[in-house]
Amino acid sequence: MSGIDLGNGVVGAILGVVFATLFQQWTQDTWFRIRRRSAGMVRSLTFREGQRGAWSTFSLGPLRTSALIVEGDGDRAIAPESVHVQVLTEAVALPEEMDDWRAEIEAEENRAEASGDRAPVWNGPRYAVESLEVSRSALDEQAEVHLRLRPTDYYTFLAAQQLDRRMPDGTSPRSRYLDPEEPLNAPAFLQCSFGVNIAVVTSDHLLAVSQRSNRVRMAPGAWNSSVNEGLARHIDSAGRNAPDLHAVARRGMREEMSLEPHEYSLALLAFVLDVDKRHWGAHFYARLNDMTGDQLQERMGRGVADRWEHRTIDYVPFRSADVTRYLLRPDRVHRWAPLAPALFHLALVHVHGRASVERAEAQAVRRLQG
Repeated sequence: MSGIDLGNGVVGAILGVVFATLFQQWTQDTWFRIRRRSAGMVRSLTFREGQRGAWSTFSLGPLRTSALIVEGDGDRAIAPESVHVQVLTEAVALPEEMDDWRAEIEAEENRAEASGDRAPVWNGPRYAVESLEVSRSALDEQAEVHLRLRPTDYYTFLAAQQLDRRMPDGTSPRSRYLDPEEPLNAPAFLQCSFGVNIAVVTSDHLLAVSQRSNRVRMAPGAWNSSVNEGLARHIDSAGRNAPDLHAVARRGMREEMSLEPHEYSLALLAFVLDVDKRHWGAHFYARLNDMTGDQLQERMGRGVADRWEHRTIDYVPFRSADVTRYLLRPDRVHRWAPLAPALFHLALVHVHGRASVERAEAQAVRRLQG
């Protein structure tokens, strides 16, 4: 090797060391930023794709519902002390156009009362849902549910149910205020309904399924949960206390089935939203301790407070295959109240386990399609 080559080699080595010293960190930082940006783009795409799937409503083969299970999978009950309910003092206020709709409803009910043509609809005090937020406890990751309510009334609820009625500018409440990609975000005046839905199973393993009366205002004639009870401000908020959802469920069991708390166990399984009508619900499972289906029928035959709400009650063996076949019966599959099928599925999971239930449901759907 000549002296020149040796000199060039030494200079090159020195320059390489200098370059590495000066630019190594910059190169690493740049490469890190590129990788992070690329990963972020992938995560963003994955999140958007996953989000569309995450907000799927409950379905079972040909049975499609508008019930979105917001919290709870049926496997583990939500503890009463994990549900925190807050009532805000300010009542919901309708936009001006929708407030005119409420005035129409009130005027029509006043005319009905004055003429005696029909019984007027009572403008009962209700609650609107401001928000429902879910977190996890630090130690055991139990659900912590925070439900915020506002005062409202039944006429406001009826006005808010006209989600597809056109306003003067051509929009509707649904198109103006609701985003299908963000189903949990909605103004409180469009969410003037919160109720409890209970799947009642007798001691001899029969699920009670009710059919709503044709005289009720919402979903007349639809097949529904065993018990359905809406929150009522004048009943469920003693003094200044916020309503207790378990207490509301017990009131529903008493008024619709003449059952007292010592006669059953009660488990809160989920919080569910009807994304079409903006109805919120808490789903419960109730197991009767000693009362059979025949005994329950006899008990109800001696009188119930809210008999007019139910047209009839069916009793279905509380096995996954039997309940699934019942849900998918040709004379039932398109006649369900939106939140009921998800309730029965969650109750099955709570008792029989997810794997067993989903296997039986898949078999029933395959037989139906084959």
